[in-house]
Amino acid sequence: MARKNSFYLPPAQWPSRSGDKVLLDGAEAKHMVKVLRTRLGETVRLFDGAGHEGDFILLEATKSKAVLETVEVVSYDQRQSGLWLALGWNKSSRRGFLLEKAVELQAAGIIFWQAEFSQGKLPAETKESWEDKCVQAAKQCGNPWLPELGVVPGGVNGVVDYGKGFDRIILAWENQTGALLSPQDFETGKNLVVIGPEGGFAWHEAQYFMEHGFEAMSLGNSILRWETAAMYCLSLSFYAREAVSL
Repeated sequence: MARKNSFYLPPAQWPSRSGDKVLLDGAEAKHMVKVLRTRLGETVRLFDGAGHEGDFILLEATKSKAVLETVEVVSYDQRQSGLWLALGWNKSSRRGFLLEKAVELQAAGIIFWQAEFSQGKLPAETKESWEDKCVQAAKQCGNPWLPELGVVPGGVNGVVDYGKGFDRIILAWENQTGALLSPQDFETGKNLVVIGPEGGFAWHEAQYFMEHGFEAMSLGNSILRWETAAMYCLSLSFYAREAVSL
């Protein structure tokens, strides 16, 4: 059976039961009606990025709006575990690629912070384009969750404060020898991994993290690019959860 086309419906508009009508508008409706030429009576998949997905039938359509009827919805339990990445800010064209892969590999959250060697200045808030990248990736891979996105001000101090709610806090440090990060490090709990910007951590930043409970671990003997280091951690976490579920 062919996979149903997927579209994003914001959580605030998510229906509570079968038979409810929902309105899809803007870019999502245009993509459904004009680009994919969805026919009246056709069943599609909607998701809200907050753990809900379901089947919906297209009832009415214009160029910019679509009315659908809820057939069946599924809700997944709120995430109590997983991997959050705290990434040193980079003025990087590869950020979109990283966000896409974070959704495919089911990251729970991505935050950005200003490091001493960051390229450019950390924005004051998340960008709409970041969420758009995540939504497009979720459509492709079928993930009903979007990662939490955020920017944390205050440099290392801000990240340390952010890390207080996690079961395990890890510093992925290029100067660390031994203690290689592995899938077993992500089998349970909420895990936060801090990764430096393209230029790495300043010595005092790494020291500050370790003094405040972050466990320094290695990603191997190859010097990894910013997004490669993130992908490495995401892949380990994804493998750990998949292995546990088998």
